[in-house]
Amino acid sequence: MEQVLTLVVRVEKKTRPSQTDALETAARAVLAILADERSYGEGEWAPAMAAWQDNRIRKITKRARGIEWRRAEALPGITVRGTGVGSLEAVAEVRVFPPTGVDDVPPELFKLQVTGTDFEDTADLPPLEPRVPVLWLSPTLEMSSGKAMAQCGHAAQLAWWALSSAGRKEWAAADFALAVRTAGRAQWQELLATRLPVVQDAGFTEVAPGSRTVIADHPLLTR
Repeated sequence: MEQVLTLVVRVEKKTRPSQTDALETAARAVLAILADERSYGEGEWAPAMAAWQDNRIRKITKRARGIEWRRAEALPGITVRGTGVGSLEAVAEVRVFPPTGVDDVPPELFKLQVTGTDFEDTADLPPLEPRVPVLWLSPTLEMSSGKAMAQCGHAAQLAWWALSSAGRKEWAAADFALAVRTAGRAQWQELLATRLPVVQDAGFTEVAPGSRTVIADHPLLTR
């Protein structure tokens, strides 16, 4: 059975996270569950994580508010808070859950909506910090915020797999610091010519099969 990892972003009626904060927080949430001791060895989530990672690393993003969010928080998972980047008022909150079969998603999550996850930045983005990993979005594709959150999660996961054990520990010690930005067209072509991890989408939603959506530019990975 195909496995899916569910991400839920909190979207209250009067407060919405910024686009960039939502994308960065989703990527950090994926890293958080990959690194969690419950996800490997004898951990309680290890069998589910192994079954999922042995197949297509499918992710889906849903939204919740009010009682829906509280019900989601009651389920086993990890909540990650953003930094508020790109926002004048809100901070992103994303909860990630251990993978399940696509037909076995808990009802509290299954009934949540996928639509309505289109965000925007309401404040200027800060300059990129030296040595902080950057997930570069393709400048030629249009994706909903929910789709882009899943794609950034893929990119972070590919970078995680490519790192050494020491590199993973260093990233975890930095609370999985990262940035998400959209590449310029010329820059995107230069990035594609490197050996950095590239997300190629299966094309089930929004983009054509094989579309290259995000490149993970981690300073510990050689080009």
